[in-house]
Amino acid sequence: MNTLNLLDGVQGNTISHTREVKHLSTTVQDTSLSLLERIESLEDIISLEVGDSDLSRARNLERKYDIRQLYIKYEGDNPTGTQKDRIAFAQVLDCVRRKFRIISLATCGNYGVACAHAAFLAGIECKIFIPVSYHSKRIGEMEAFGAQVIRLEGTYEDVVTQSTQLAKENKWYDANPGGNNTPIQINAYAEIALEIYDQLRDAPKYLAVPVSNGTLLAGIHRGFVTLHKRGKTSRIPIFVAGSTAHMNPIISSFQKGLDYCEDIPPGNIHETEVNEALINWHSFDGNEALNALQSTNGFAANISDRQLKQMSTLLHKHEGMRILPASSAGLIALLELHKTKPLINDRFVAVLTAKY
Repeated sequence: MNTLNLLDGVQGNTISHTREVKHLSTTVQDTSLSLLERIESLEDIISLEVGDSDLSRARNLERKYDIRQLYIKYEGDNPTGTQKDRIAFAQVLDCVRRKFRIISLATCGNYGVACAHAAFLAGIECKIFIPVSYHSKRIGEMEAFGAQVIRLEGTYEDVVTQSTQLAKENKWYDANPGGNNTPIQINAYAEIALEIYDQLRDAPKYLAVPVSNGTLLAGIHRGFVTLHKRGKTSRIPIFVAGSTAHMNPIISSFQKGLDYCEDIPPGNIHETEVNEALINWHSFDGNEALNALQSTNGFAANISDRQLKQMSTLLHKHEGMRILPASSAGLIALLELHKTKPLINDRFVAVLTAKY
């Protein structure tokens, strides 16, 4: 069992595995078995542990903001407390399928813990690269799962580039965002759309998401596009993105009306304890996320640290939900849109990505 400390010094729940998961993990790690048996066992672990996160009405927020049928999709239900478990297990599954013994990636915190946990259950070695300037409170958790944490100079984006090169040179499995991993991660996040549809039986009118690299928004959009093409939903949601003020390329590019995701000068980035999960000067899946916003006539907003902290407090007070402040950026953007242009009663979903 491992105690989780999310960003901002917050205590998460203790991870404990059922006898079934432990047995499946032993099977995955048994190289005397066929690859098919091992993969099937890892897929069973994913089915048991990841996804099917809660979707529930936020009735008190509805009353406060005069909006009807506002649903919260709470990704904090995942094993390590964030949506990153979805892509981490997807990458580890691909790693095992392709017979790699070492998986490597760059992280600022949450993705590293998720990959370390998934690799631990799969019995593969995990190397995690973190910028020297970052001081994630989750490093101890990565190491508790047996991961090797390696510090590199530069920004997060620089460390992604360096760690990708090291993976290529050493023939490790590279689990970094972008490139060949974009389809894997987008498909993993597309499951969120299927889960929302499974409960609502149609697409919501609006769907709000916090954005950093843009993979989550792009993935959910891909899921709803697929559902709509198959005739399962009557529509594709209008997407709403929220991120830290003036420090996210997706938001700035959308507001400029660009048809590509334009990088932000690295010198313009200023990390705080609140915005760390949202900032970057280059969004690895930014073009896909930007397309999702533009093709649905969506909306994007810059959100201040103060707004993020206030919404986190509000969610705890009115809905009993402990949400990492950065996780509420999409919800705030949706409510900002409703404030300036009141939305007609319909169904609205906000994805909250991490527990507090």
